[in-house]
Amino acid sequence: MARIKEQSVREAVAAADMVDLVSGRVRLRRIGARYSGLCPFHDERTPSFSVNAQDKLYYCFGCGRGGDLIDFVRETEQLDFAGAVEWLAGRYGVTLEYEELSPQLDADRRRRQRLYDLLEQACAFYERHLWESKAGEPVRAYLAERGLGEGVCREYRLGLAPGGDILVRKALEKGFGRDELAAVGLANRRGRDYFARRLLFALADPRGRVVGFGARRLHEDDPVPAKYVNSPEGELFRKGSTVYGLDRARAALARENRACVVEGYTDVLALRQAGIAPVVASMGTALTERQLKELARLARVVYLCFDADAAGEAATLRGMELAAAEGLDVRVVALPPGSDPAEAADGFEERLRAAEPYLRYRVRLEIERAPDRQAGFERVRELLGRFQDSPQRQDAIRLAADRLDLPRELQAGLAPYRRAAASAGFSPKLLEAGERLERMFLAACLLDPEAARPLVRELNDDHFAREEHRRLRAYLTGESEGGDTAALRAELWATAEKEGITPERARGLALELQERWVERQISALEGESMSREDERRHAELVQLHSKIREAVTDLA
Repeated sequence: MARIKEQSVREAVAAADMVDLVSGRVRLRRIGARYSGLCPFHDERTPSFSVNAQDKLYYCFGCGRGGDLIDFVRETEQLDFAGAVEWLAGRYGVTLEYEELSPQLDADRRRRQRLYDLLEQACAFYERHLWESKAGEPVRAYLAERGLGEGVCREYRLGLAPGGDILVRKALEKGFGRDELAAVGLANRRGRDYFARRLLFALADPRGRVVGFGARRLHEDDPVPAKYVNSPEGELFRKGSTVYGLDRARAALARENRACVVEGYTDVLALRQAGIAPVVASMGTALTERQLKELARLARVVYLCFDADAAGEAATLRGMELAAAEGLDVRVVALPPGSDPAEAADGFEERLRAAEPYLRYRVRLEIERAPDRQAGFERVRELLGRFQDSPQRQDAIRLAADRLDLPRELQAGLAPYRRAAASAGFSPKLLEAGERLERMFLAACLLDPEAARPLVRELNDDHFAREEHRRLRAYLTGESEGGDTAALRAELWATAEKEGITPERARGLALELQERWVERQISALEGESMSREDERRHAELVQLHSKIREAVTDLA
C-alpha cells in the first residue's frame, strides 16, 4: 500500500477537531480547559474520560485507554494507521499525497482496490435480488419464519444469488475481467456464477469492506450438498482471520468491553435483533488465534456460546483454551440441549450473567470425562497447577472438592499453594516511587513543552528507568517525532490535571531526578576498596549532590 506523506498526515491531524470527533461517540461537557464524558471504551456511570482539545489527546482513568487523535480513530473505527489518516482526511476535506511507488507496487494497489470495488458491487446486486425480485419472495418468507426481521437482515447485508451467469455478465459489462471475478471467488472454473440460488451473508473486514460471502443452501436439489459454503480463500478472504459481524459490533465491543462469540450467521442476527450488540461469529468453527487477536484489540471478556451438542462442546473447549492463552477473561454460556443461540435469543442477557468462568468449566469437564474418581483428582490437580491463585481458582477448587467428595485432608493436595519466588535486588516500593518521580516530571513538562525543553536537555536516558519514559524525553527534546508516545502523553496530561501538577514544578522535579541519579552513582562506587580514580570520582559526586540539595532547598 502507498505510504502517506508525513506532511499530509500533519495536515489531516491539524484539520480535525478533537471535540467534534469524540462527540460523535460520547456526549462531552466542558470543565475548564478540558472536556469530560462517559468513556466510549467501557461501560461506566460516572465520567472518567477526559479530552484535551488543544493537544488532541484523550485518556480514561477507568480503563486506562488513551492516545492521540489518530489513536482514537483507530480504536473506534477499527482501522490501521493509514486507514485512520484516510478516514480523517475524508471527513475534514484534506487531500492526501502519497510517496512515490514503483510501477509494480502501484499496479498492485490499484488491482486490490478494484477487487474491493467488485465485491461491493456484487454485494449490492445480491441485496437487490433478495429484496426487490419475485425470486426473493420465498426467501424473505423463510427469514420471517426464522424470526429475523427485515431491519436486521438489511443491516447485515443479506442477499440472494440467482445463479447461472447473471452476475458474471453484469460484472463484465461494467469493465471487470474474468481474472478479477475468479480472484474474489465470484466465478467458477466454467466462468459461471460461483453462488447459485443460495441465501448470501456478506463477510466484511473490520473496516466494513466486503471480502467474501457465506452461502446457505435453500433447495433440496442444490447440487452442492453442504448446508453452508464460503467464498474460496484468496487474496482478500481468509476464513481463519474473519470474524463475522465484527464491523457492525466493534463499537459495542469496545464500549462494553465484552464479546459474545457464537457459531453461525443467523445466531448473530437473532441476538443483535434481541438487543445483544457486541455479538460476532467464529465462522462455524472454533476460534483461531488470528480471530482472537482481532477481538482482544477491543474487549477483554469473551463469552463463548456454541451449539449445545458434541461438536459445539469441542469447539468451545478449543476456543476457550486459545482465548485464555491470549489473556482474555473467558466465560461459557450454557444453552438448552439441542438448541442454538438463535433459538435461545429471548432473555439471552440473563444467560450471559449466568455464564460459567473458564477455569470452573474446565474443572467440571475434566471430572465428567474422567473414568473414575482418582483420575478426576489427578486431572484437576494438573490443570489447577498451571494457574496462579485467584478468586476464580478458589471457586474451581471448591467445585472440584464438592464433585469429587474430597475429605478436608485431601483438598489441600488438590491445588497446593505455590508461593511466587521473591524478586531480589530492588524494593518494589522504592521502584514505584522512582517511576512516579519520572512520570511527575514528564507530566509537568508536557504542560509547557517549550519552557521545559532546556530542563529536559539537562537530563539523559540514564535519569529514566523506564524505556517509554526515555522515548518521551526524546520527544520533548525534539530528538524524535514521538509517534509511539501518544498514549503515555495522554495519560500523563490527564494525571497532571487530576493531581494538580503544574509546569512550575518541572524545575524541582528535574533536580530530584538528578539527585536520584547521583545517589545511585555514589552507591555504586562505595565499597571495601576503591581505586584512586574511584575516590576522586566519589568526591566529585558527593560535592555535586550537595549542590543539588542546596538548589532543591532554595526552590522549596
